[in-house]
Amino acid sequence: MYSLAGKTALVTGAQGGLGAAIADELHFSGARVFGTSRNRDDAELMASKYGTAPVVLDVCDSKSLKSGVKSLWDKEGPIHLLCNNAGINAPQAALDVDEDSWQRVMDTNVNGTFFVTQALARYWVAEGIHGSVVNIGSQAGTVAIEERVAYGASKAAVAHMTRVLALEWGQYGIRVNAVAPTFIWTDLTAATLSRPGMEEQLTSRIPLGRLGLPTDVAPAVAFLMSEQAGMITGHVLAIDGGYTIH
Repeated sequence: MYSLAGKTALVTGAQGGLGAAIADELHFSGARVFGTSRNRDDAELMASKYGTAPVVLDVCDSKSLKSGVKSLWDKEGPIHLLCNNAGINAPQAALDVDEDSWQRVMDTNVNGTFFVTQALARYWVAEGIHGSVVNIGSQAGTVAIEERVAYGASKAAVAHMTRVLALEWGQYGIRVNAVAPTFIWTDLTAATLSRPGMEEQLTSRIPLGRLGLPTDVAPAVAFLMSEQAGMITGHVLAIDGGYTIH
């Protein structure tokens, strides 16, 4: 466990799955955690869990995004850490992808990630806060995976965004990193990963021979946010059991 005592963290899309595991890890590491959701009930459940205020925020809605960040900062004080976890996938063969599904993926995974980060970074620069960002990328942003053309393109964009923001904002003491997990077992992915033969097909590509768990990813996020990683920025950490070394 890495100490995040005295820090306040914002985790987007933290109501379940990987986001919930990350929010839990940051909480256990000593951070005050705010988890976002588009759903008021989910936001209130997270607030009760972490002893903080509910944050209803839609990363695809620029008005909601900006007002949500401003309201949180004004009411709760500085946010030091950001995990951009909110994201969607719409698996489709490339010939079947339509403009609406493509745009939904990009609006959430790319636009949402950038504009939440920008909104917080403007406060950090203005107030001299050395913020730390960890974006949730994917191995699909590095290697080609079937039926992941939109998702893979979006996560490749997140990886490069991470590097550019690290380059531009290093002068302000702001660090920007990302993690790129393999297929992770969660309640949301179980329906897909539990299809007959699916786990065997996927693990055949992973040298360590298993799919990932949220607990494989969350500690890496906490580490990258912590002072122990103070000289790490612009890095995309693969958490893939060796999938991408082929």
